[in-house]
Amino acid sequence: MCGIAGFANFTLEYLPDFIKWKKILEEMNRVQKYRGPDEDGTFLAAHCGLGHVRLSIIDLKSGQQPMTRRKDGGACTIVYNGEIYNMKELKEELWEQGVRFETDSDTEVILAGYQQYGVDIAAHLNGIFSFAIWDERIQRLFLFRDRLGVKPLFYTIRDGGIVFSSEIKGLLVYPGMKAQADREGLCEIFGLGPAKTYGTGVFKNVHEVLPGHFMEFGKDGIKDNCYWKLESGQHTENFEETVHHTAWLLEDAIELQMLSDVPICTFLSGGVDSSLVTAVCSRKLKEQGKQLDTYSFDFVDNDVNFKANAFQPTQDRPYVEQMVEFAGTNHHFLECSYASLYDYLFEAVEARDLPCMADVESSMLYFCRKVAAHNKVTLTGECADEIFGGYPWFHKKECFDADIFPWSMDMSMRSMLLKDEVAAELPLEEYARAAYEKTIAETPVLEGENPKEKRRREISWLNLKWFMQTLLDRMDRTSMRSGLEARVPFADHRIVEYVWNVPWEMKCSDGIVKGLLRKASENLLPYEVLYRKKSPYPKTYDPAYENLLREHMTELLQDQNAPVCTLLDRKKVMDFMESPVDYGRPFYGQLMAGPQLLAYMLQVNHWLEKYQIELV
Repeated sequence: MCGIAGFANFTLEYLPDFIKWKKILEEMNRVQKYRGPDEDGTFLAAHCGLGHVRLSIIDLKSGQQPMTRRKDGGACTIVYNGEIYNMKELKEELWEQGVRFETDSDTEVILAGYQQYGVDIAAHLNGIFSFAIWDERIQRLFLFRDRLGVKPLFYTIRDGGIVFSSEIKGLLVYPGMKAQADREGLCEIFGLGPAKTYGTGVFKNVHEVLPGHFMEFGKDGIKDNCYWKLESGQHTENFEETVHHTAWLLEDAIELQMLSDVPICTFLSGGVDSSLVTAVCSRKLKEQGKQLDTYSFDFVDNDVNFKANAFQPTQDRPYVEQMVEFAGTNHHFLECSYASLYDYLFEAVEARDLPCMADVESSMLYFCRKVAAHNKVTLTGECADEIFGGYPWFHKKECFDADIFPWSMDMSMRSMLLKDEVAAELPLEEYARAAYEKTIAETPVLEGENPKEKRRREISWLNLKWFMQTLLDRMDRTSMRSGLEARVPFADHRIVEYVWNVPWEMKCSDGIVKGLLRKASENLLPYEVLYRKKSPYPKTYDPAYENLLREHMTELLQDQNAPVCTLLDRKKVMDFMESPVDYGRPFYGQLMAGPQLLAYMLQVNHWLEKYQIELV
């Protein structure tokens, strides 16, 4: 994995001020160096500059970037972040067409593929990626992003040119770029956060390349192109065929994503998703005489403080232990203290460049840091719930019927701590509803589908476009901040395309949540793990953590210079902190309730302060 950055402008000549523009590229590299601690490089042409930082996973000795190849009297240069899992097949295909290679890196395969297929190269790739190609022959810059948005890519338009970066911080060091938030940005933070509208960067004038799209920048301006989208159609296979097809897709995706020149590991929660990934990886490595490293996460004293509820009915450890014995892995139990959980809240903001999922994100950052000390590559069970219908809002009537984002139904919690005049100025509910309705209107429809199935498709679409993207962003930023490459086999576009059109009675066969996934995994997992009731990512129930949040929020409210105090009502916050904690009333998803709302507001303050946000 890597980080990329760069710029292009046809009204500027970069080469006469070579040192100046090279230093700018180096600074864009520096601020996201943790994404690629092994190597870095820059490229500068008359109207384009490219920067790259590299975490070496494939072809450790070569594959340095930026990489240039010449063909037809001109050169093309690439900077690339990601992994291409069908690299071997694509390379063989290009070889048969007469293409020859100088390295074993997937970077060169992409670049040679572009020279052979043009912008259609994206459709040939199975992987997670964002990359930029400068085509000297036609004087155009292309920015590509993978189909599901696993890898990030942000950009801004400045002085008639384009500036891009894997992370927003890379844009903010570009000359003249200001960290600003307008009313729309604050509506994103308070009305939708920790999610954000796809295509936006929350900061004013910051955008992101949409998943499945590529941007094209030339003398005639900028153009957004879609190269992939989900399409709705009739499912033609019976249940037995569907189970067999799903099982093949799952195993193939997992095995493909084991591609690496360094040892891999997996995150193992004891749930069906991570257990399936672990089982397949362990089996494959055993065939090679190797043992898989696995890691599970929990919090200090959670065995004492745990409180079962509808969202988290059981603890993970007994199921982890059963899977470790079943798969024969070299397992590591990792625990996070409440003090570390709090400390990492603020680095998590700097990793995301935005307020994020509070302790859900800070704990993941903490654990990724621990794993990265031993492994460079991990496979996770992310995205299965969005694709196979695992979340409560697929099943609970009040969520299913809600005319709003089902993971954020209680909009009152989002404004309850704001000053009255701020709440009046920010139309949070209207903003969220408009975002919701826009997404619903974009849902790929299937003609003739009954209203209930149409709604199921809408719920699935909302999950793919919003909730899954938030979790993918969390996984990318926390892992890459730690120098760890996290892969998500369930987000293989072939799985998404296939399961999208599988009828609900097959996805939820016999009324069992994620019944199709479980049925497809029957030959790979113990029954107890396979049919365990869903329990999401762990959270702490330690009252000491809640007390720590209250202490720091109380201190913050007494600081007249704290930027968030211009937005929050002191009395409302104090009253909120004195009321009993309500874990059954989450304001985002299943894990972000009362304590996480306080933590989120502390993150908002850190974001405003650290990035010196100018409110405009």
